[in-house]
Amino acid sequence: MRSLVEQKVSCPYCGESIEILIDQEEAGEQYIEDCQVCCRPITLQVLLDVEGHLIVSAHDENESI
Repeated sequence: MRSLVEQKVSCPYCGESIEILIDQEEAGEQYIEDCQVCCRPITLQVLLDVEGHLIVSAHDENESI
C-alpha cells in the first residue's frame, strides 16, 4: 500500500504556499508539478533525512538542483 504524505512548499515564482501529496516511495526522485496558483512548472526534489522524514524542495525550472 502506498503512503501519501501532504507537504507544503512555497512556489518559487509567486511565493504562495501550496499543498502537494508526495508518495514516500518517490524519495530520491525529482519531478515537475504545476503551481496551483500561478500555473507555472515547479521542479520538486524529494529526499529522506537521516531520521526517515521526507524533505521536499521546490525550484523554478531554470534553477539547477
